[in-house]
Amino acid sequence: MLAGTAAYFIWGLLTLYWPLLEPAPALEILAHRIVWSLVFVAIVLTIQRDLNWLRTIHRQPRTLALLVGAGCFVGANWGLYIWAVNGGRVIEAALGYYINPLFSALLGLVVLRERMAVAQWVSVALATAGVVWLGIDAGRPPWVAIGLAATFGVYGLFRKWAAMPSWRALAVETAALAVPAAAYLVVLSVTNHSHFGDSPVRAALFVSTGLITALPLVLFGFAAVRTPLTVIGMLQFLLPTIQFLIGYFGLHETISTAGLGAYCLVWAGAAFFLASYAWRQTRREGQPPAPQRR
Repeated sequence: MLAGTAAYFIWGLLTLYWPLLEPAPALEILAHRIVWSLVFVAIVLTIQRDLNWLRTIHRQPRTLALLVGAGCFVGANWGLYIWAVNGGRVIEAALGYYINPLFSALLGLVVLRERMAVAQWVSVALATAGVVWLGIDAGRPPWVAIGLAATFGVYGLFRKWAAMPSWRALAVETAALAVPAAAYLVVLSVTNHSHFGDSPVRAALFVSTGLITALPLVLFGFAAVRTPLTVIGMLQFLLPTIQFLIGYFGLHETISTAGLGAYCLVWAGAAFFLASYAWRQTRREGQPPAPQRR
């Protein structure tokens, strides 16, 4: 429980980390995050002596293609989130992570042919109404929120299909993006537009992006195998709550009365989703085991 909570707190506090790297643009920060994440994951896999799978990964073209696709979507998610935070749109980014579980449920319905309970349909309807209301109030759709929910939802779908352990998957995902990311950083350095050498502190912050990317994944993986799914399901809403609180109280972003009303619809949808999820998990855990045939 503590490990899972810590993972989501770290993900939430990244909202305060990315502004420390300004005036570097979002694309440069993203490139550093990709490269240093790959370096950190490679070190971990080496320490664990878990490198033999690299010799056979080319024999699994479907898995490799899925992980490359997953890398593209998670890279887009990272970049959009960094851009949103440093552009003063933290509250809108939080909305994206509130609706992400509901978007994932819709993906399961449409793509995986999974069934949705009535309570889940109500949750999706409430959240959709909130997003539409926000779009009407702002005069435009909340593209940042929609983009974050969509990219992370599709990323989760690709990872589900790939079915590979987290460390190995992250290694392939970041490796797929590392070449263009490293090339971009080299171009910035050659043209004297790089912010890496501005100061030792800034360089350390850039290098640390690999650690802050991998550490919450380790904590989450530790929690996921030791904590009931009901708890994990509830913890996932901790991230956007932290983001919203930081954006509203810490960074003093504003939200209109109508916008706050729209958020209430989204929060209601999230609460309904959590309640129905917890109830269904409790029923499953409370059912007696099926009799075994002799």
